[in-house]
Formats: sequence, C-alpha cells, structure tokens
Amino acid sequence: GATLRQVVHTSIGGASLRVRLSNLFGDGPLDVTAVHVARSRGGSAIEVASDRRLTFAGADSVRLAPGTAATSDPLDFAVPALGDLAVTIEIGAAPATVTGHPGSRTTSYLQAGRRASAPELRDAATTDHWYILAGLDVAPESGLAVVTLGNSITDGRGSGTNRNDRWPDNLARRLQADRRTRGVAVLNAGIGGNTVLEGGLGPTALARLDRDVLAPEGARWVILLEGVNDIGGARDSASAAAVARNLPLAYREIIDRVHARGLRIYGATITPFGGSHYDGAEREAARQAVNRWIRTSGAFDAVIDFDAVLRDSAQPGRLLPLADTGDHLHPNETGYRMMADAIDLAWFLP
Repeated sequence: GATLRQVVHTSIGGASLRVRLSNLFGDGPLDVTAVHVARSRGGSAIEVASDRRLTFAGADSVRLAPGTAATSDPLDFAVPALGDLAVTIEIGAAPATVTGHPGSRTTSYLQAGRRASAPELRDAATTDHWYILAGLDVAPESGLAVVTLGNSITDGRGSGTNRNDRWPDNLARRLQADRRTRGVAVLNAGIGGNTVLEGGLGPTALARLDRDVLAPEGARWVILLEGVNDIGGARDSASAAAVARNLPLAYREIIDRVHARGLRIYGATITPFGGSHYDGAEREAARQAVNRWIRTSGAFDAVIDFDAVLRDSAQPGRLLPLADTGDHLHPNETGYRMMADAIDLAWFLP
C-alpha cells in the first residue's frame, strides 16, 4: 500500500466537511483503506491535534469500482476560510490508470506504507498533481457557491506552485474580504487544455457540465471562460469560421441548461493570444467574432470583459506585457489578480 497526502486550499470556512473521491477514469477497482483530514502545517506536515479519520457509510475503507465516485460521511471539523487542509489517502490497491488532475499547482506527497496519521511524510516523492481527490465540501451557514468553468487560464497555468494565485483564488479572497459575500464559496472547474465543442483534454465543457457545474450542492452562479482552445485548434480559415459559428450555439446550450436549474451565468470574453502558438489572422478573427457575441447577444446574465482587462492597448490582439507569462497566452499572477478585480461582487449577493 501507499499513502498520498494532498493539500486543499479552502475558499470558505464552516463547521463540517466531507471529501469526494473519484475512480471515474480508472480502468480497475480502487481500494482506499483510510482517509484522514487535518490542518496543514506546510509541505507534507500536519497539525497532529487536528487529524481526523473520515468514514464512508460508517466504514473506514471504501472500494471504488471503475467509473464511480464516493463521498465520505460528514465530519464535524472547524474549517478555516482561505486555509490549507491536508487530505491523506491510504491506497490498498490502485488501477493502472488513476483519475487525476495534472494542473494542481500544488505539491502532493506519495510514500510507501500506511501513514495516514503521520505528522510528516519525510521520505515522500513529490508531484504537482492531484490524484483520486475530486473535491472537499464545506458546510457553511449560507451554502452558496460560484463555479468557474474554464480551461488552463481558469486552472491557473502561469501562477506559482503552492501560491493559490489563480484568478478564482483571488476572487475567493475578494469575496471573503466583503462581509456581504463572505459565505460564497468558489469552486474551480478549470481543466488545462479543455474545449467547449470537441477534442482537447478531459471531457468537453458541454460533456462535463452536469458533473462539474450543476451537480455540486450550493452552486448558485457560474462564470464561463471557455473557447480559446477551440479557436486555437482551428488550422485554416474555414475551420476557424466554423468554430466562430459553433461556439455561440454551444454557449446557448450551456446557458439554457444552467438557467433550467435556476442558476445565473456570467460570460467572460476570450483573452488575447497574439504572439502565441495560437496566433493567426483567421483565429484572431474568430476570437473577435465570438467576443462580439458574448458582449452583445444578451444571452448571459452579465458579461465580464477579460479581453478588455488584459489586452495591450497598443496591440489589442496581445496580452499586456505586465500581465503576460511570456507565452503570450496565459496571464501571470498580476494578470490573474486583474481578472479577479474586474468581477462585480454585487453579482454574488445572497
């Protein structure tokens, strides 16, 4: 067996929690022999006094068949807002293909043996990747959440490891700083390389909407920032024009499905990519066409103009140099803060 310790940064605080595990993409059964949660002391270290064992339908262990998930029983636990919790999973047996998230921007720790309650995993191998852990649910007084649906820009590529400086992280900090919105959680549903229509990494935004956006308890609002990878994947003017036609149709479907569940949805314009590997006149024309639709269609409940926030006024097809990681596609930490600052918190009043 092995022990996997992963750190989760919370957005809101609460009096109880539960953990969600996933074997959704596994090619065999996953045996979890124990799951613990504790306050993190940084790195692989935990506050031993806070360490608690989680149960699943009253049992300490759980077996996940391929394609399934499991949620722990609620546990009374003082969850800090904007704090770090360590979730430690003892793995008895794992499939060859393990469900995970490669863009964690957070260090995880893997060590042989059963060491769920160990104060520190001193001999652990490290990886900037999440495995098995699908989510941490916190029970606050309000129970409200905003879901950010997106690609690597929402997933935080270009922000520092263990810094929690993605734009959804910065939005969470702003929500916590305002007493009116302190009970609103931020659920980051960004996947690097994700698309809306087809291809890309992970299920498309359309395919995963129910699981990642509509299923989470407390979801009340959605921010949609998706489409740059669809446009970037267009290899000629005809395919770029087709993407420009089809993205608004897909957005409409997402909007209708979100509204049918009683949620509000805010659309974000696609940010500049001039100078990146996506650069090209036909793809820039598609971006401009899609952004015009986002701004003027009236289909979204409101629009966040991330393009206007991040573009270089001297070269509107490019990111501002101060907000650019250097790959000319992904914002840096300054850019992510600018994005979060552009969002109207009044949209999230309970």
